[in-house]
Amino acid sequence: MFNQFALSPPLLKAVQALGYTEPTPIQQRAIPVVLDGRDLMAAAQTGTGKTAAFALPLLERLLQNPVQQRAPRALILVPTRELAAQVSDACRVLARELPIRGVLIYGGVSPKPQLDSLARGVDLVIATPGRLLDHLQSRAVDLSKIEILVLDEADRMLDMGFIRAIKRIIAALPAQRQSLMFSATFSEEIRTLARSLLRNPVTIDVSPRYAPPELVDHSVYHVDAAAKHPLLTRLIVDGDVRQTLVFTRTKHGANRLAERLVRDGLSCAAIHGNKSQGARTRALDDFKQGRIRVLVATDIAARGLDITELPQVVNFELPHVPEDYVHRIGRTGRAGLRGQAVSLVSRDERDRLRAIEKLLGRPIPVAA
Repeated sequence: MFNQFALSPPLLKAVQALGYTEPTPIQQRAIPVVLDGRDLMAAAQTGTGKTAAFALPLLERLLQNPVQQRAPRALILVPTRELAAQVSDACRVLARELPIRGVLIYGGVSPKPQLDSLARGVDLVIATPGRLLDHLQSRAVDLSKIEILVLDEADRMLDMGFIRAIKRIIAALPAQRQSLMFSATFSEEIRTLARSLLRNPVTIDVSPRYAPPELVDHSVYHVDAAAKHPLLTRLIVDGDVRQTLVFTRTKHGANRLAERLVRDGLSCAAIHGNKSQGARTRALDDFKQGRIRVLVATDIAARGLDITELPQVVNFELPHVPEDYVHRIGRTGRAGLRGQAVSLVSRDERDRLRAIEKLLGRPIPVAA
C-alpha cells in the first residue's frame, strides 16, 4: 500500500482517487530512495508506473521544504512533447491539493503562456530540452535554485541528439542538488552521462533489458513493399479492429500512408515531428476518443503515448534500431489486457527482423 511511504495526506488522497492500490516494482523501490534525498539511476520501461515513482516523492520533498521564491525548485526533462504533456498531467493530478505551481514547456506552441507562468513564479518545470534552452538563453527562466533534477527517458533524449542541450541546461543548475535518471537502457552513453550527473547514485533495474510486454501477441507477415498498404487495410477491416496504431520510419511515409488509408474509407490521421503541437494533440485526442480508427506515427510517438486499451500496433515498416520495436509495441498489452503486435516485413527488411528477434531472444511467429 502507498501509506507505507512517508507521504503527506493530500498526496495519499490523490493516489487513492487515481485508483492506485499496490505500488509497482519501480515505485516500491524508487520512492524511498528519492524521499531520502539520494541520487538515482533507474532502468524502467514506459508503462511501469515510473512517472509516479519520481513525481510522488518529488512533490513530497517540495512540500516538506517550502520556500518563498519565484525561481523553480524542480526540473523534469523529457524527450517529446507528448511525454511532457503526459508527465505534466500526472503531476497536476497528484498536486491538485498542494500549494505547488508548475509549468509545461515545449516547442511547437506560442511561448507567451510559458513566459507568463515563469514570470509569475513556479515551483516545478516540466520541459523538453530545446524550448527550455531557448528560455534559458533569453533569461526568461532562472535554474539556479533547482533542488531536484529528473531526466526521464534519458536514452531517448540521447538518441534524439539532445546531449548538447542537456549539458548546457545542467551547467545552469546548482552543483548541490538531487538528480534522478530514468532510462529504458543502461548503454555506455547513458553510463557516461550518469557519471557526470549523479553523485554516488542508487541503481535500480526493475525489468529485463529490452523486455517486451508479456501480454502482447507478436506476428509477422512477409509481403512485398507494394502489397503492404492493401494488406494493412484488410487486416483492419476484416479484423474489425476499432483502434490501430501504425508505425512508419519517415514523416513523409506517415503522411502518404494516412492519405491512402483515408481513401480506403478509414478514419485516419498522422502524427510526427513536423506537425504543429495543436495538430498532434488533436490527432491523439481524436484517436483516444474513438473519433478516428487509425493513427499513423513515426518513432517520435513510440514513447509518451498512453492510450488506454489499445488493441493493436502495426509496424508498417520495421525500425532501424531494434530496441525501438520494443518501445513501439509497448503501446499495447497494457493494464492487464492482451494486445496484438503485427509487423509487415518486405524482403529488404529481413535483416532488421533478424536483429529484432535476436534482441527478443526468440523468433516472431509468421502469420498464416
